[in-house]
Amino acid sequence: MQVVLRTDVESLGLRGDVVNVARGYARNYLLPRGLAELATPGLLRELERRDAQRARHEAQSVDEATAIKQRLEATELRFDVNAGPTGSLFGSVTATNVSDRLWDDLKIRIDRRGLGVGHIKRIGRYTIPVEVFGDVTAELRLLVVPEGGELPPEEELEAAEAAEAEAAEAEAQAHAQAEALVEAEIAAEEAAPEEPEAEAGPVDPEPAEAGETE
Repeated sequence: MQVVLRTDVESLGLRGDVVNVARGYARNYLLPRGLAELATPGLLRELERRDAQRARHEAQSVDEATAIKQRLEATELRFDVNAGPTGSLFGSVTATNVSDRLWDDLKIRIDRRGLGVGHIKRIGRYTIPVEVFGDVTAELRLLVVPEGGELPPEEELEAAEAAEAEAAEAEAQAHAQAEALVEAEIAAEEAAPEEPEAEAGPVDPEPAEAGETE
């Protein structure tokens, strides 16, 4: 089933991508959550028109790409994000976010697939490669900070990330141990011999009522 992604979906594609997915996955997950819409002929034509329009703003020569590279490497993009106390984001910063910001702030159009960003899920400082044109690649700096605040020192960022990774590892081990215990109990029950049913003993005759003779 063909759908058009309305937002970046990890391990599936970027916003605007046309992807083939299982019908159940689309109807039970992507469509109800607003992550995708059906790939109708009209929508596909509109996407082609938008892609052609965007391509006209991208670098068309090495000289243009070199000038864009210089602007990118003189830039640091800041993203204020909703993050938890350990620095994990409630969401992520994606290639589409970076591409949109480059256009909004600098009027530089970069193909999102040329951004080596993936999904950023923690606050911090990042440097990502940007394929501008042909062999021209720039290094773009990103600053991902919690809303209403600033980045803590690098040592605190590393300590928080290490603590979160340790907690996640401990949780995974506890989950694995619990699953192993359940599996062991099931295996023990299946291996246990069945107890034979108790045989019924002889039935005592009912006592004779008073006054009756044999």
